Amino acid sequence: MRLRILTIGKPKLPYAREGLAEYTGRLGKGIEIDHLKASKREQESEALLARSEGTYRVLLDERGTQLTSLEFAARISDWEMQRTKAVTFLIGGADGHTDALRSAADFRFSLGKLTVQHELALLILLEQIYRARTINSGTPYHRE
Repeated sequence: MRLRILTIGKPKLPYAREGLAEYTGRLGKGIEIDHLKASKREQESEALLARSEGTYRVLLDERGTQLTSLEFAARISDWEMQRTKAVTFLIGGADGHTDALRSAADFRFSLGKLTVQHELALLILLEQIYRARTINSGTPYHRE
């Protein structure tokens, strides 16, 4: 299964760039990240929709479903068992998502009730994908 993240803008904060490098290094070829150009919310949502066409869309949205790390790992495992070919995580820009993008998503995923800056959301998502991979492979990274 191919995992892909579409995000608006490239990380500008030094710690976010370092975290991105750390977790993409840990995940290796197991993840693809595309940074889309920042613009108005409507254009960003249209670009996210167009670039994720034909994939299972997971929209990061504070109004989405909250999962524990174990539940997130199980969800990824389920997608693999269902032979989902590609999952695309969608991270919007500073102004969030349009209703059209929200309704086109296959799953709305919340990192928590707080609104999180999009660079930080990318970093948290990458760490959780890495954590899910270690949980699913039995590697001792996650602790209960």
